[in-house]
Order: sequence, then structure tokens, then C-alpha cells
Amino acid sequence: MNNKVVFTKDLANKKLHVTREFAAPADKVWKAWTESELLDKWWAPKPWKAETKTMDFRLGGKWLYSMVSPEGERHWSNVDFLAIKPKQSFSTTCRFSDENGVANESTPAMHWAVEFHSTSTGAKVEVELTFDTTEGFEKIIQMGFEGGFTMGLNNLEELLPSL
Repeated sequence: MNNKVVFTKDLANKKLHVTREFAAPADKVWKAWTESELLDKWWAPKPWKAETKTMDFRLGGKWLYSMVSPEGERHWSNVDFLAIKPKQSFSTTCRFSDENGVANESTPAMHWAVEFHSTSTGAKVEVELTFDTTEGFEKIIQMGFEGGFTMGLNNLEELLPSL
């Protein structure tokens, strides 16, 4: 098993592919990605934390959450669930927003396709992020997405044995 986070950038096609393996069954990993009580425990890079305001994990549903700094600073995001294949995959569009879920149009939309696979040692998650513009792709990278997402996925690895 390779629990290293692998990022592959495809700037020409405005795509970022992320792969991470976990030493836990795929159904536990799925649960951690799709239940707000669990997402709040791992999604944010420490010392930040994620706090869900609302989550309705269904086709057409939404997840509105904030990343909260130790000083209480909040950065909101709104996620729209576009497709769900239970315990296999889901796709979303995510935008930075205000606390009511109104998109911040000055920030790029991120289109997520997340797949879950069983492996001989646990599970593998593959994420493909697609951006509307090259500038949006570059902005997210400059904002530290790789480091932050890696930290979040490592938090998930720590959480999984307790599920």
C-alpha cells in the first residue's frame, strides 16, 4: 500500500488528479467522505477545523461548511452534489462562498469527481478536480491546495481506525 498522496497536474486540460490509499475498508472511507460528523473531524488541515452548517448528501443536495482558524477566522465553501453512485463515486461543484452559501464569484469553481476502490490492503481514493479556467487552476494551487489537502487526507488516515 502506498499511503503517499500523489498529485498529477494537467495544466493544458485544467485538471488535477489526486490519489491516496488507506489501510481501511472502502466502505469506512466512503462513510468518512459522506457524513458531515466525520468530515468535520478530518477535512481541515490542522490547526484549522471544519464545521458543517448544513449537509444533504443526495443528488441535488448541498454541503455548506467553513474552515475555522484557531483564532476563529472562517472561510466558507458551498458544495453541490451532482452525481452519486453509493459506495463507489460522487461528483460535486465546490465554490468558496459566504455563510449562506452564496458563491464568491472572484474565486474559481472546482469540479470534483471522487472514486473509491477496494484494494488488497484497504481502499484507494482517486480525485479528479477540473477547473473552468487555467487561471482558476493556478489560483487554487497558489492558495496552497496541495499542502492543505495532503494534511486533510493524513487526518483521515488517523481517524479511520476509530470508525
